[in-house]
Amino acid sequence: MPEIDLDDFQTQLRVRPLTPADHDAIVRLHGLCFPGMETWSERELDALTERFPEGQIGVEIDGRLVATALSLQVDVDEYGPSHVYDDVVHDDLAGSHDPDGDSLYGIEVAVDPAFQGMRIGRRLYEERKVLCRRLNLKRIVIGGRLPGYYKVADEMTAQEYVEAVVARELVEPVLSFQLANGFAIKRVVKGYLPDDEESLGHGVIMEWVNLHYQPDSAERTRSTFPVRVCAVQYPVRPVASFDEFAKQVTFFVDAAGGYRADFVLFPEIFTLQLLSFLPTARRGKAVRQLAALAPDYLDLFHDLAVRYNTNIVGGSTYVEEDDGIYNVAYLFRRDGTIEAQKKLHITPSEARWWGVRPGAGVRVFDTDRGRVAISICYDVEFPEVARIAAQKGAQILFVPFCTDNRQGYLRVRLCAQARAIENQMYVVTAGVTGLIPDVDNMNVNYAQSGVFTPSDFPFARDGVAAECEPNIEAIVVADLDLELTRRNRIAGTVRPWTDRRLDLYEVVEKEPSPPQPTLPIEGVPVTGSVETG
Repeated sequence: MPEIDLDDFQTQLRVRPLTPADHDAIVRLHGLCFPGMETWSERELDALTERFPEGQIGVEIDGRLVATALSLQVDVDEYGPSHVYDDVVHDDLAGSHDPDGDSLYGIEVAVDPAFQGMRIGRRLYEERKVLCRRLNLKRIVIGGRLPGYYKVADEMTAQEYVEAVVARELVEPVLSFQLANGFAIKRVVKGYLPDDEESLGHGVIMEWVNLHYQPDSAERTRSTFPVRVCAVQYPVRPVASFDEFAKQVTFFVDAAGGYRADFVLFPEIFTLQLLSFLPTARRGKAVRQLAALAPDYLDLFHDLAVRYNTNIVGGSTYVEEDDGIYNVAYLFRRDGTIEAQKKLHITPSEARWWGVRPGAGVRVFDTDRGRVAISICYDVEFPEVARIAAQKGAQILFVPFCTDNRQGYLRVRLCAQARAIENQMYVVTAGVTGLIPDVDNMNVNYAQSGVFTPSDFPFARDGVAAECEPNIEAIVVADLDLELTRRNRIAGTVRPWTDRRLDLYEVVEKEPSPPQPTLPIEGVPVTGSVETG
């Protein structure tokens, strides 16, 4: 008798988190489980696994993905007792995820038909229950299908069908399975899944209650998520040294600190003020002299952010990397960490006069007061940039700008307001005022810094939370509520973010081509006006 090899008999079953690398396997699995229904795109699944990785569960047998369970964390009460699937799980798959929500919402469960009967679905439901307990959530909510209803729809209503299944007068495997896993029926909703032909669009809202749930000492409803922002309308004037520049900057941070601002925003390339004490040079050399002061700039703002306990978006400055000049904005967190965002779109004059190269990549930064992104001046005039940032979870968009006339300023301001409306987010702008006759870009300036909101009843009139008077040195302070924008995306008068037609179009971030070097004009002293926004 040949020796028994146990490998011929055993199976390796593993429950694990899903990752972006599983996309093709998920598409294959969904094609088997939901034939004829559109599956999730790679971008949507990537966003879901990034925003809520613990909620996306897979079952693997001998290295093959055979089952998945996708979930969101939400405040389900916000959607009402008779919500439909698209209210919660709209085209932006991860957009409804709320890390402060009190419920786990099941998007879908898929089990390869070849592996059904092995209680894999039960394993997935048990994993969801474990997650619900670990996160201390009140409940799991799902919308159950009724795939057998179409066979008897001429004889009974959907409610009667559900009652017959509960009474075991009819067999409905999906609903019976969910009842067996401890879920209670809350209501039958017509139109829950309009494209579900077998269920004739009906769904059953069901709930599993976490008996281990421990309420917070305060009721777990949130009426506000306050964030105080301060925009500095910065006056440029000649300085004799970096220390004099630092003294002026510190004055504004100190003023913002007195208002206990969570964020302070400075303008784009206001550091050109430093050229007023450097030797007069031609453009290529002058911009590199300024870039050489970047370490001093970084030390200054890092120290101020920590010392004044505020997050600072330090405008932008020119930085030399790989023999090229970039316009870079830095986020200085109050915990001492630093992030960077390069300007993506370079104006013709900025490229021609300074030889600035475009950066690559839209970055979104986590902070202690929400997720933020930075669009440097001209970048805000391209709606795709803010849309990508919003897709990555940005709640506030900071726009440092430098414009030399009213037309340039209005391009930035009107586009900033449009980005606030389109993405139902806050946009904060800060510009340069004053002049330095002998420094390029600083001889003429026009600015009116402001804080912009979506245009709807919960927000300030005209969508302007606060605004400076034009062309004076000033700061503008506003209190923003991130909870308002979150709710506005769900239940606003209109919902430009939620109601996007991703079946018709989408905005996708791509890998850029290598930038082509642009040399500044040489042989001309550093004077004149350059439009950067």
